[in-house]
Amino acid sequence: MKLWLDADAAPRDVKDVCYRASERLGLETVLVANQRLQLPLGSPLLSAIRVDGGPDVADAYIAEHAVAGDVAVTADIPLAALLVPKGVVVIDPRGEVFTPESIGERLSVRNFMDGLRGAGVETGGSAPYGPRDKQAFANALDRALTRALRQG
Repeated sequence: MKLWLDADAAPRDVKDVCYRASERLGLETVLVANQRLQLPLGSPLLSAIRVDGGPDVADAYIAEHAVAGDVAVTADIPLAALLVPKGVVVIDPRGEVFTPESIGERLSVRNFMDGLRGAGVETGGSAPYGPRDKQAFANALDRALTRALRQG
């Protein structure tokens, strides 16, 4: 089992939580981004994959390499929609777990909002990432990793 992190837009707090989980559980963790990433020194469990720039290149890499039983962290709903049917547990940085039951609706809402934005409608954005989000993410990640390790 691996922990995959869509690292291009992941908040620093999310990365820190993932680093600590990796160390605590002895879990191989792979960060994928189209920019250079600075990893904490001295952890053989952490690796960074730098992909070419461009839209969805990191997403494509994760979708191609993640397998059933892995856990992925991403806010990218289209990526989650590719991973969930493969049996990958997907969590967003605010602690929401995407499931086979919820991903279709989430993708529809995302596409609808994207269409509104494309038509010039101001839809607002996400609230700033805060301590509650970090705690919700840490709790969701802990539950998902514990469950995945038991099943693996």
